[in-house]
Amino acid sequence: MKLSNKHKAAIKSYLRAVAASGITVLLAIAADIRPEYAILLGSIVAPVAKAIDPSSGKEADYGVNAK
Repeated sequence: MKLSNKHKAAIKSYLRAVAASGITVLLAIAADIRPEYAILLGSIVAPVAKAIDPSSGKEADYGVNAK
């Protein structure tokens, strides 16, 4: 099955979000912290994960404005 660049970009963005969520859950379990702190931590981890990825920010590749 051949995927277009639009599908590849969407899958990569989804996997980045899943990874950020997984890191948050693992840190919350390992540190045994309260759920509201885990949510706060997740709101910090997700943008950091996006900032680390040099090819992020290309959501126009698969969004409404995609060509």
